[in-house]
Amino acid sequence: MIEPGTQTIWQAFSATASLYPDRAVFNVMDETAGIYGIEAGETSYREVSDQVTQLAAALQEKGYGAGFRVMLLLENRPEFFVWLLALNRIGASVVPVNPDLRHSELTYMAGHSEPSLIVAIGPRCDGLTAAAKEARLDVPVITPADPVPQPGSAGPVALQPGATGGADGEALEAALLYTSGTTGNPKGCILTNSYFLEAGRWYAQAGGLCALTEDGERMITPLPIFHMNAMAYSFMAMVAVGGCLTVLDRFHPSSWWKSVRESGATCLHYLGVMPSMLMGAPESAADRDHSVRFGFGAGVDPKLHAGFEERFGFPLVEAWAMTETGAGAVICANQLPRRVGESCLGKPGDELDVMIVDTDGAESRNGPGELLVRRKGDEPQRGFFSGYFKNPEATAEAWADGWFHTGDIVRREDDGSMFFVDRKKNVIRRSGENIAAVEVESALMRHPAIKAAAVAAVADPVRGDEVFACLKVDGDAGPALASEIVGWCLEQLAYYKAPGYVAFVDALPLTSTQKIQRRELKELAERLVQDPATVDTRAMKKRTAA
Repeated sequence: MIEPGTQTIWQAFSATASLYPDRAVFNVMDETAGIYGIEAGETSYREVSDQVTQLAAALQEKGYGAGFRVMLLLENRPEFFVWLLALNRIGASVVPVNPDLRHSELTYMAGHSEPSLIVAIGPRCDGLTAAAKEARLDVPVITPADPVPQPGSAGPVALQPGATGGADGEALEAALLYTSGTTGNPKGCILTNSYFLEAGRWYAQAGGLCALTEDGERMITPLPIFHMNAMAYSFMAMVAVGGCLTVLDRFHPSSWWKSVRESGATCLHYLGVMPSMLMGAPESAADRDHSVRFGFGAGVDPKLHAGFEERFGFPLVEAWAMTETGAGAVICANQLPRRVGESCLGKPGDELDVMIVDTDGAESRNGPGELLVRRKGDEPQRGFFSGYFKNPEATAEAWADGWFHTGDIVRREDDGSMFFVDRKKNVIRRSGENIAAVEVESALMRHPAIKAAAVAAVADPVRGDEVFACLKVDGDAGPALASEIVGWCLEQLAYYKAPGYVAFVDALPLTSTQKIQRRELKELAERLVQDPATVDTRAMKKRTAA
């Protein structure tokens, strides 16, 4: 348990390492080790603590400390957590980087976050150096094996008033995590030590179907470390109970259950795409040959929910949270009785205030309407993010009238059960990745053949959402041009943001002020996805080394 008075991620880890020095904290499967070219096996709390102590000393010797930020592109390797802990120990912050981002995206992130150091796997160093140079940053780019250099010219950043300004301990920034919004460029969410500590405490105390013990839990996740799920919830949950975390490079359906069995996992994290894929495999006598007590995640197909639990022998516990809400506002279906197969998020806990409002902002007791949340008591923002970096206007808008406006449309039944309905914000959610339509549209508009572009989400049976592009173009509209445009887009954006469908249209649905009519666009996309003339480009969207 993370004790009261604990101020930082490092202090929480150090306390657990003192209690369980010989327990494993990280486990690397053979498959993951082979893909990454690293050693397989377990690393103990004592070993990681020693690594952190050595790295923190090297960083301090070169002048790093509070207010410094370090970008980390280390994929799903345990090294990420060693750097996180070492930087946290000296009061510095990490900027996790999605390895799928391309040059323009990396340039924006580097210029916006102002890192004093970039640490990356070897093949990505040249690209990050080029991105930093374009962002006009004088910042060293190294691999984890390189000696720690002097900080770049950016130096420590100005701490944010009201969030980390002049503060230390719990209120000090621990990470700057970028998440897609509706304004095109991703927003940088300031996550403090308190954010991480509250995530660990919430998970350790959640109880019910996802109860954790301090007897040696073992969690497995294929989710990316650069997201809050694995970085904050999975890692801090294991730190809180002295458990071991197995992080795979990604989800491999064919070897998933082998990894689950061999890791000794007692719990796992999932996204909705995973149960769908696993249920598509032939049934096996080994389907229940594992030690898993529960899965924790979101987005399971309601039609498959009960069948999955019956086949594999453990509950899939659905939950709702956002990067911005952290553990300050979690809704989780971990208590009995359950609503299996109904897309039920569970009931809000006693610590949480919730309100549902209609389009005019008036309270609608049971909705459907936008979900507003806050913590009860004197600290309504405890556990939440501390604001959007360099964007106080967006922070104020998100917290208008003392409530965090989630942008998610929900409904509530009389017994308090909450159900997700739709997204108010124009964000496409594909396989757990948030994609801002405006960002994709901006990239498409840079293509010389495109005169106008609009992007919407369409349903995908495996990915949840897929990116659908309506394009007005010069030239011969057809499959060849669609493939050429998507191929070009794949060079500009992370692969998952590129259009999975392309429809050529004579005109886009626009308002009188020439803004895209999003509702009409969504309806148009839903019609056109069935049109034989629409070009299916989903096969082009594959993760590749960059």
